[in-house]
Amino acid sequence: MAADPLDSLRLALMQDVLPLGLAVVERARKGGPAEVLAAFDGTSADPLGQLRQEGEPAASQVRENLDRFQPGLGNPVMKVEVRDVDAEDAPAPPSPADPADPAELMAALGRIEERLALLQSRIA
Repeated sequence: MAADPLDSLRLALMQDVLPLGLAVVERARKGGPAEVLAAFDGTSADPLGQLRQEGEPAASQVRENLDRFQPGLGNPVMKVEVRDVDAEDAPAPPSPADPADPAELMAALGRIEERLALLQSRIA
C-alpha cells in the first residue's frame, strides 16, 4: 500500500470498493434487492470476495476510462526510488561484431545472461 493515507484510501477504493459496488449495482439492476441479497445466502464462503470478483471486469473498464481522462487517476501510479548506479557496476557496452559468427553469438548470449542475473539479484 502507499505511504500517504489519501493515496491508501484511493487505492482501496479503486481496488476493493469499486468492484464490489459495481457488482451490487449490476445485481440490483438485473434482479432487484433479492438478487443482491442472494449473494449473502450462505452458499458462498466469501460473499464479498465473490461480489468483488463479479464486479472486477466493470471496475477495470472504469479505471481505464479514468486513466484516459487523467493518467494515474484510475490506476494509481506507485512511487519508486531511483538512484544512480556506479560506473564500475554498470556493464561495458559490447563492441560491434559479426552477427553470423557463432562465437560472437555465444559471447553476446553470455553477456545477456550475466546482465539478467545481475538484474534479478538487484530486484530480489
